Formats: sequence, C-alpha cells, structure tokens
Amino acid sequence: MVNQELVRVRFAPSPTGYLHIGGARTALYNWLFARANKGTFILRIEDTDRTRSTEEAVKAILDGLEWLGLDWDEGPDVDGGSGPYFQTERLHIYKEWTDKLLASGKAYYCFCTPEELEAQRKIAAQKKEAPKYNAKCRNLSKVECDKLRSSGKPGVIRFRLPDSGVTKVHDLIRGEVSFENEVLDDFVLIKSDSFPTYNFAAVVDDHLMRISHVIRGDDHLSNTPRQILLYQAFGLTPPKFAHIPMIMGPDKARLSKRHGATSVIEYKTMGYLPEAMINYIARLGWGFKDQEIFSRDELIKDFMIEKVQKTPAVFDMVKLNWLNAHYIKNSSLEHIAQLAMPFLEQAYPGLDKDYAMKVIKCLHDRLKVITDIVPLSEYFFKDAPIVDPDAKTKYLDKPGAKELIAKLRSKLEAIDRFSHDKLEAAFKGLAEESKVKLGEIIHPARALLTGRTESPGIYDIVEVLGKETTIKRLGAI
Repeated sequence: MVNQELVRVRFAPSPTGYLHIGGARTALYNWLFARANKGTFILRIEDTDRTRSTEEAVKAILDGLEWLGLDWDEGPDVDGGSGPYFQTERLHIYKEWTDKLLASGKAYYCFCTPEELEAQRKIAAQKKEAPKYNAKCRNLSKVECDKLRSSGKPGVIRFRLPDSGVTKVHDLIRGEVSFENEVLDDFVLIKSDSFPTYNFAAVVDDHLMRISHVIRGDDHLSNTPRQILLYQAFGLTPPKFAHIPMIMGPDKARLSKRHGATSVIEYKTMGYLPEAMINYIARLGWGFKDQEIFSRDELIKDFMIEKVQKTPAVFDMVKLNWLNAHYIKNSSLEHIAQLAMPFLEQAYPGLDKDYAMKVIKCLHDRLKVITDIVPLSEYFFKDAPIVDPDAKTKYLDKPGAKELIAKLRSKLEAIDRFSHDKLEAAFKGLAEESKVKLGEIIHPARALLTGRTESPGIYDIVEVLGKETTIKRLGAI
C-alpha cells in the first residue's frame, strides 16, 4: 500500500532534443502515479550537458507535456519550494554536497588526463575487460593534491566506491537486482568544468526535493547502484525505484526515427489527438484487465506501477491509428472542425467555411487522423474527379449503367431543394421503377461524383456537393 501523503515523483528530462515517445511514457507514468496517490508531480530540467542542452529543446519538452495535458505541481513557472528546477541554477548546492564527501574522505580529486583515461580503456578492451578507472589518483596525499590544484592542473572529483560487497536494488517492477561493487569504478561526481554528472546531481536533487519514488527507463538501471551508494555515503535513505522497459519498433529494435515519428509534437502535426496518445502510451507496457479504451480519469483510478510489465513494449502504428479514429469519432463535430479547418484552409485557400463545415461533418466518422481530411475531401473542393480505373470497369462500363445514371439525373433535376430524405426517395424510387438493386445506381453514381469506390453515404455526398455540381458530374458518363 502506497503512503499517499509521501508520494513525490519527478520527470527529469535532459533538454538535448524533443520529447520522444519513451520520455512521454516516463512522464505519464510518473504523472499517473502522483495523481493516483494524491501526490506531487515535479518537472526538473537536467540541463548540465552544456554542449547539447538548448532553450529550443526545453520549449519542445514543455510544449509536448502541455499538449498531452501532463501538468506539473512544481517545476518551471510553478515554484513549490524545492527549486530552482533547472540544474544549471543549482551549482552552489552541488558544491556544498561535494564538499561534504571530500571532507569525509568519500570523494577525491583526480587529475588523470583524457589521454590517460583513453589509454586505460584501450588496455581494458585488449584484455576483454569492462572499461574501469584504475584509481591512480585515489590515494594522492593532501599535499600532492593541493600542489596539483594550485598549479592549475585541471581535474575532476570522483566518488570513492567500496572495494567489495554487493549493492542491491529493490525495484518495484523487476524485483531485486544485485550488482557487485568490484565491477563498478570510482565514477566522476564533478567534471573539470565544475558541472555535476548525472548520477551525483540526481541524488542530491531527489533528496532535496523529497522524491519518494524514482520512475524511469530501464536504461538507468545500471546507474542505480552508484546512486544507492551515494545515498549511503551521505547517510540518507534512497527513494523507491521502478525501471520501465524500453519501447521497441515492429522489428524488435529499439524505437528510433527509422520507425517513424518519435517526437510527441510530430504526432500533433500529423493529426493525432492528445487523448488518443495518452491512452496509447499508457498501454505501452501496462494494462488493466482486457480494457483498451481509457479515459484520463480511468487511467488515474486504475494505474499501479507494479502492473507495468517487465518485457519491452512494441510500438504499433495500426493500433494507435485505431485508437485515434475512436477518439475522433467520439469527439464533438465542433472540436474536430476546429482541428481540421486549418488543414483545409492550407490546402484550399479562400474556401467557404460553411461549406467546409458540411464536408467535415460528412467525413467525421471516416478520419483516422485529422490530416486525413485533406485527401479524403478532394472531390468536394476540386473539379470533376478522375474516376478510379477499377470503378470505371466495374460500375460505369457495366451494361445499363449509362441509362440508369441519365434517369437519376432527371429525377434529381426535378428536386427543388436537396435533402437527405428527398435524395433517398429519388434513388430508391428509381431502383423500384427500373427493377434493379439500389447498389446498381449508387455505385456508378459514387464513381462519377467522387472518383472512388468508397466514400461516405451517397445521400450525404450529393447533399454536400449540391444540385449544380451533382448534375454536372453525373453527366460525365
């Protein structure tokens, strides 16, 4: 049972690129865990990578979270008393905590050059050993260390790891995972530019922000023993950990750009609804019974971190499209029109918005993504469509088709004002008079009006196109 009063979780992205699907899922699981347990969701920007972090990436991450509706209780622009929420604004804090480790002898200065470290890595590779720092500077005397520092020789600060023993990670998803301390090395805490490394800054920040549960991707599992050892060095109790398996593409390789869009914002521009993305991302590795469709409130009610599966999830565009179509179909016409209208305006400058609304209403149920509105609506906005060859062969070249269409034109010309009921009566009346199945009239009419073999209902098509356009196109047989 989770102590709800103590739940404080964080999403801590590095602003070196867009918010990708894996990051969005991590943010979502943290957000759901916080909301399900009446806890606090914190957004922290880990921007200490000075060469790759950008303001544009920060904006892309914030925009992605806002589009998904993942609001934070503390973070940029929302001070909850644990800030600053950008790590580059917390350097003075890291220095204080580094000094504690140096004073206790649990950290030390290292003056090995990059060339020396590279040489060590090559030797380890030749011996087929894991690359590991050889602790050359570990036992420098204070006099030697002070002399090197005063000379201006660049250096880093390393953590003094235990030489032996086992560090155990009690993971809420994976269970207990053990790491032999001897295979770890004295990792860097503070780089030569005075900026902290990920492992050190994360521990300090998670402690000071009172993080109760660290929920993150399993690519961080190997970092966890180092972080636990840091907590122990400070005499602190670590948070609980939960490591989420990676997301794979259909080819079972790690999800990447080659599998399609991986940026959350790209899915917005591609015509996906945030409700569908939230539902789909939540189900990438988590489930509740056999349920597929979840409202946001249902996700909050049913989400349990322990129910996240241990095996990687596979990203399936077919399923995402099915979910998105479901949410479009069940959204109000006004909402879909608001999203679809900009795409129509771009494709057909100067369009009549009232007419466009009729088109959107006609196609609403057939959209998988909002951007489908443009290719699906071409025959409403362009001149007489080019008839699909299969439709021509199958329906227009059929004996008697030309005569039936001519009779249909006459019946439609006699209608003063098109309406669904009047159009249906005209089509069905002609079928009865001609003693043919209704489809023998509808199919060739659809081919002439839309150029396609599939479309919304024929009466809806004719009603939107209007009398003049309908009569003209039916005369093209």
